Amino acid sequence: MDTRIERIHQAADYVKAHIGDRKPIVGIVLGSGLGKLANVVKDPIVIPYKNIPGFPVSTAIGHKGNFLVGEIGGKQVIMMQGRIHFYEGYPMELVTLPTRVMVVLGIKYLFVSNAAGGVNYDYKVGDLMIIKDHICQQPNPLIGPNMDEFGPRFPDMTRPYDLKLIAKAEEIAAEMGIKVHKGVYYGGTGPTYETPSEYKYIRIIGGDVTGMSTIPEVITARHSDVPVFGMSVVTNEAHDDYAEDYVNDGEAVVKAADAAADKMCAIFTKLIESL
Repeated sequence: MDTRIERIHQAADYVKAHIGDRKPIVGIVLGSGLGKLANVVKDPIVIPYKNIPGFPVSTAIGHKGNFLVGEIGGKQVIMMQGRIHFYEGYPMELVTLPTRVMVVLGIKYLFVSNAAGGVNYDYKVGDLMIIKDHICQQPNPLIGPNMDEFGPRFPDMTRPYDLKLIAKAEEIAAEMGIKVHKGVYYGGTGPTYETPSEYKYIRIIGGDVTGMSTIPEVITARHSDVPVFGMSVVTNEAHDDYAEDYVNDGEAVVKAADAAADKMCAIFTKLIESL
């Protein structure tokens, strides 16, 4: 057997053994500082990544490194309480391993979130953006021999983010009086924040926010034809006209994400209820 597939199934079997007859239909990936959604999970089973065979361990600021399996909005979910990033030194095979495991467990939807810099001048710190498309400047996680049991060699990416979920989320946000943008997520490798010239470049080519994650998980889910909904929290204004003494700070990003997380949690919960 392909060693990659063997690793995926070993990890999935471990998780299955710990969750019993629970069958999560929604997979959720929490980004930096967005751990508040974990607080609304009912009757959670906590599975640390470090205990799962062959699993990488999240080292990023604001990422606890657990699977949580429980209930949100009346639906069984499996939540990544912290993701794995390419910049941590892991190959894409391991960055996307948790997503593959969730697919094996039978999720029908994947919800992804992230903290991102707002390169669009209309975006302010604390704003939410529904991701309608992305620009990938990270290594594609499907490079290498195709795992045919998960999907085709050349997956279609015409609609990487599900149009029905986007429309429903916009409706929910409007009903709750929460302002949301809809835009394009640019994904780089990190771990450095971009230079002012790079922010300008991202804006020119059509990016509205920029981050260091998310896209590998989205590509992996779409490889298996799992519908995806994504949301970014704008945690810093990623412009090219900074004051001379301005610096981007990782701790500040996490704090800004935490401050906006309640709004994102409310939308995610209502959207899951509607499924």
